[in-house]
Amino acid sequence: MRRSVLVRFLGLSLAVALGAVIATALIATYSTSEQLQGEIDQNTSQLQVDGDIYAQLSAYAADHAGWSGVDKLIGTLSDRTGRRIALTGADGAVIADSARTLGAGPELPSVPAATVDPRSEGGQAVAFSLASGATTRMATRAVAPLSTTVAGLSYAGPQLVGSASWGMTDEEKAQRRQLADQAAACLRSKGRPVQVISAPDGTPPALAWESAQADGSAMQIQRPVTLQGDPCVPAGLYAPSAKAAAVNADEIRRSTECLDAAGQPYKLTANPDDGLVAVTPLDAENTPVSAAFFECGNTARVAALTPYVAPQAKLYLGAKSSFNVFSGEGLARTAATALGVLLIAALVMVFAGRRLVRPILALTGAAQRMTNGDHAARVPVSGRDEVARLGHAFNAMAESIQHHDHQRKAMVSDVAHELRTPLANIKGYLVASEDGVVPLDSALVTSLLEEAGLLERLVADLQDLALADAGKLRMHPELKDLSELAQQVVSAHRPAADAAGVTLTAEVTGPAPAVVDNARIRQALGNLVSNAIRFTPADGRVIVGVRRVGDGYKLTVTDNGTGIAEEHLPYLFDRFYRAEQSRSRTTGGSGLGLAITKHLVEAHRGTIAATSRLGHGSTFTIQLPAR
Repeated sequence: MRRSVLVRFLGLSLAVALGAVIATALIATYSTSEQLQGEIDQNTSQLQVDGDIYAQLSAYAADHAGWSGVDKLIGTLSDRTGRRIALTGADGAVIADSARTLGAGPELPSVPAATVDPRSEGGQAVAFSLASGATTRMATRAVAPLSTTVAGLSYAGPQLVGSASWGMTDEEKAQRRQLADQAAACLRSKGRPVQVISAPDGTPPALAWESAQADGSAMQIQRPVTLQGDPCVPAGLYAPSAKAAAVNADEIRRSTECLDAAGQPYKLTANPDDGLVAVTPLDAENTPVSAAFFECGNTARVAALTPYVAPQAKLYLGAKSSFNVFSGEGLARTAATALGVLLIAALVMVFAGRRLVRPILALTGAAQRMTNGDHAARVPVSGRDEVARLGHAFNAMAESIQHHDHQRKAMVSDVAHELRTPLANIKGYLVASEDGVVPLDSALVTSLLEEAGLLERLVADLQDLALADAGKLRMHPELKDLSELAQQVVSAHRPAADAAGVTLTAEVTGPAPAVVDNARIRQALGNLVSNAIRFTPADGRVIVGVRRVGDGYKLTVTDNGTGIAEEHLPYLFDRFYRAEQSRSRTTGGSGLGLAITKHLVEAHRGTIAATSRLGHGSTFTIQLPAR
C-alpha cells in the first residue's frame, strides 16, 4: 500500500530537519573549536611554536632530496602543537596537509606563513651567506632551540651545527663522536672543563665549556667553542662531511666559471676551521661587491645544492581543523537538541500537512463522483496558491466535461428528431399507399425521394463531422482562384435564390489565388449561401464577396434577412443548436451545416465568425491564408 502524501511529506520534512540539526552541530562545534584554539594561541607563544615548526621543516628539507615522507613529520608536529600545517609546491599543489582527510581538506589561507627554500640565501636550512657582504660559502643549519641534559648537567641554549657537518652519515657521526671524546678527555686531563654535547636530532657532537653556577650546586654548559690548533684536538674533529665537501667544490667551480665569464676579479680563501673554500672579491675591503658577483654566487649555490635538498615549498599555518563533532561532553546536549528540533518540526509539519492534504482530498472525492456519473461535482476553492490553481483547473475541466456531455445528449436527441421526421413521412406515405388511401403515383414517389434525400444529407453531414472530430477529414489542397470559386457557388445557388425571390450576386475585385481544397471550400461557402437564401425574405439580397486582407483573403456572405439575436451568436456553430429566434435558421436543413462549415474552415487553418442585427440581416466571414 502506497504511503499517503502526508506521511511522505512529513518524512521528507523530518529528514531535512535532521540534516539541519547535524549541520548546525558541525558549525557550532567547529566554531567552538576555533574559538578555543584562538584562546590557546593567545595564551602561548605562538611565534615560538611557529618558529619551531619552520625550523623542523627546514631541517627536513636540508637532509632530504625531496618532500616524500614529510607528511609523517607534519602530522607529528600538528599533534604536538595543535596547529594546522600544510606545505604546497611552487605550482600550488598540496604536498602535505595535517587537515586533509580522504584526500580533501579545508581551504588553505590566502597567504603562506613562510617559504621553505633550503637553497636560498638566508634560508633556515642549508644556506649560503656573503661574509662581510662579499663571501659565498657553505653556511650552517639554522640556530634552533635545544634543550638536553649532558652527564647530569642541564643545558638550554642554541643549537650550533658546524657548517662542515652538514649531511654527515651515521658512520661519519660515529667517527666524530670518537674524536670528540678523545679531545674532551685530553683537555680535562689538563684541567680544562670541557664537555661533549650532542643535539637530540642526531647533529654531530661538539665541544663546549663547563662553568659552575653561582651557588656551586651544578655545572652549566656554556656556548660551544672550537679549539683549532690545540694539540688535544685532532684535525678530523672539524673536517667537513663528504657531502659538504662535494657541494662546496661544485659551488666553487660554478662560481669561478661564472665570475670568469663575467670578468669579475676574485680570490679563493680556505676557512681555517673546517677547510671549506670561499670565493671573495679580489679587493673586497676597498671595492663594493658588484651585482654580477652576487648573481654568480647565488646561481652557483642553488645549482650545487639542488640535487641534495628538497625543492622550494610554501608553508601554511593555521588553527587545527580536525575535531570530534560529537564529543563525550556534548553528546547528550546535541541529542536533546536534535530531539527537540525534530519534535517541533513534526508538530509543525502535521498541521501544515493536514492543511495541504485537505483540498487534495476534496479533489479526490470530486473526481470519484465524476467517475460515478455526477458531472456537476465541483470543489470549493480559496486562496491563490498552487493547490487553489489546481482546484480552479479541476472545476474548469468539470465544467467542460459537463458542457460536452450536455451537447452529446442534445446531439443524440436532435439526430433522433431529424431522422424521425423523414422516416415518419416515408412510413406514413407507404402505409397509406398500401391501404389504398393514397395512390402510388409519380407525385408520391417524388415526395418519398425528397425525404430519402434529406436522410442522405443528414447521414453525410454526420459522417463529415465524425471525420473532422477524428482528424481524418480528407483534404486535397491545390492552387485555386477564390474569386472564380465564389462565382461558381453563386451560379450553383442562383436557381434556388430566384425561386425564393432573392437577388444573389458575387462581388470580386480580381483573381484571388490560394491553396485550398476546392470541393471543401465550395461546400463551406455553399452552406452559408444556402442558409442566407433560406432566411432572407422575398425581394431581399445575398452578396458573396472576396477581398484581399494582408497575406490572406476574406470570404463574406451578407444578407438583409431576419437576423439573429446577439445572445445566440456564440452558439451558432454548435451542433443542433436551437433557440427561439434562431430555430427557423435551420428549418429545412440538418442543423449541422454551420458546425460542418466551421470544421472545414479550420482544416484550412482559417477562421469563421458571424455578426448580425435582429431584423437587419447577418454577415458570415471566412478568413483563409493564401498558402
